[in-house]
Amino acid sequence: MILDKLAASTRARVDRLKAEKPLEAVREEALSIAPEKPFCFEAALKKEDIAFICEVKKASPSKGIIAPDFPYVHIARDYEAAGADAISVLTEPEYFLGSDDYLSAVRRAVSIPVIRKDFTIDAYQIYEARIIGADAVLLICALLDTQTLEEYLRIADALGLTALVEAHDETELRSALKAGARVIGVNNRNLKTFEVDIENSKRLRQLAPESVIFVSESGIKTSEDIDALRKNGTDAVLIGEALMRSSRKAEALERLRGKRV
Repeated sequence: MILDKLAASTRARVDRLKAEKPLEAVREEALSIAPEKPFCFEAALKKEDIAFICEVKKASPSKGIIAPDFPYVHIARDYEAAGADAISVLTEPEYFLGSDDYLSAVRRAVSIPVIRKDFTIDAYQIYEARIIGADAVLLICALLDTQTLEEYLRIADALGLTALVEAHDETELRSALKAGARVIGVNNRNLKTFEVDIENSKRLRQLAPESVIFVSESGIKTSEDIDALRKNGTDAVLIGEALMRSSRKAEALERLRGKRV
């Protein structure tokens, strides 16, 4: 399964990084960096209308190359100018062709919060995220048990980082809640089969308390999708491919909002 391959690739990458720079050195460096705006990612998602997290992504395992031309800084600036509330940057290098450098450059170029989209399997990566400039990290329930989620949430909190805890089904949602997640993302794409079902967010929204910031991820393509999620009490959406495939990203974002362009 692709998730297993992603996890194995990430473990090998983290092992190489640890050989170059031990965990203790990375932890010390990360803790020495005072966050300018702690927990600004979750703050940006608390608004009257649905919030938009717009993704900067070159490729994916299921779709291959999405953006052959990839001016990632320009894309991020376009998103911000169009009213995005936050930006997601893929940093996984093998399957998504991402890079930590992309995130650092985007962080310098925009003023809105930036989340590091990667496959966190080690605390090392959370400390890394602070060092490269991220405001938030992704924690995937399919990769982390409840106890590990709790540990990683504590680390993120100590660094002033928001953790977007991603679930796909009821069992994973319960794990996220038990771990104390404040921001939960429901992935409409099954990471084991890559099938997409936007109804997944609608079903699971009813199981999460209103106090939790609820994010719908993947497969969102139209303003009708947004309206349905808005009516369901979804707080934010994370949109990647629908925007990345558009040559006019600002206009595409306006259309998703339901505004005439």
